[in-house]
Amino acid sequence: MVLAGAGGTAIALGNPFTTTSAEAASTPTAQMKAVLNELAAFNALPLNKLSPENARNLPSAADAVIGVLAKQGKPAVEMVGNISHQLIPGPAGDLLARVYQPKGAKTLPVLVYFHGGGWVIANLGTYDASCRALANAANCIVVSVAYRQAPEHKFPAAAEDAYAALQWVMSNAAKFNGDPMRVAVGGESAGGNLAAVSCLMARDRQGKMPVYQMLIYPITNYAFDTPSYQENANASPLNKAGMQWFWGHYLNNAADGSNPYASPLRAENLRGLPPTTVITADIDPLRSEGQAYAQRLKDDGVTVKATNYTSVTHEFFGMGAVVNKAKQAVSEAAAGLRSGFSR
Repeated sequence: MVLAGAGGTAIALGNPFTTTSAEAASTPTAQMKAVLNELAAFNALPLNKLSPENARNLPSAADAVIGVLAKQGKPAVEMVGNISHQLIPGPAGDLLARVYQPKGAKTLPVLVYFHGGGWVIANLGTYDASCRALANAANCIVVSVAYRQAPEHKFPAAAEDAYAALQWVMSNAAKFNGDPMRVAVGGESAGGNLAAVSCLMARDRQGKMPVYQMLIYPITNYAFDTPSYQENANASPLNKAGMQWFWGHYLNNAADGSNPYASPLRAENLRGLPPTTVITADIDPLRSEGQAYAQRLKDDGVTVKATNYTSVTHEFFGMGAVVNKAKQAVSEAAAGLRSGFSR
């Protein structure tokens, strides 16, 4: 199997830490630069210099995209058929979920989605664009779940919430016209971590297993010494110091970092997990561990489609309105989901 580098560069997964060219690893596209410039114009304080409470009010990449769209005179959001909200029983109280439905009142497959934000910041609204795009592109219901966040609720709170939400949707999807036999799970960054971990928990606890997992630049390992961490130590919008800050607030102690439910790359094996799409961004400290997780899945017999998108950064996936490679990535993720739903 190979990792297909967007733009035609194939990356051998036999060496999951192989990157594309140095130029691709350091030079964003003009469209990506426009978003990064808009984000820089907020003159935000460094994430790792703030408390979690203050960091939650920093501008996000989604805010930068809205700014670019305004300058281009384009709508701020992609329309879907319907949006509603659902309370899902969690291990420590109800979890709020936002339910996105594409146009057409009929029973549809479901994607349980977890947002990013390093388990500390962000919310359902921050990743609204990704959910809208996936609902339309995959013609599925997207259930975006708000989980408990650190440091108020440290590991494994978010992971336990994710597992509980996934299991609930797989038993109750019919409540919102979803097909309980066709439920996938996915997420971005920390949400990709939670999606991967919820599948590990389902296997280990003999719970219901989703038909597919979609992992967008997932956090898979508590480590900061990979090639992509070295290359992108000072990248925007995510850098090494930011990831160290996130992990520091999420974990109770460093020993938690070796737990597979925090670092799924450290699981003894990944056998029995569902077919998977893994998407990584070249200008992202998480690239290497995402590729390594794809390799581990493949080695353990899981069907994997993994693509590294060059010249884009962490958070690019939800930028389809202004970044063409994000549209391509959403199309790829949607194709993987549709294949899983059709099994």
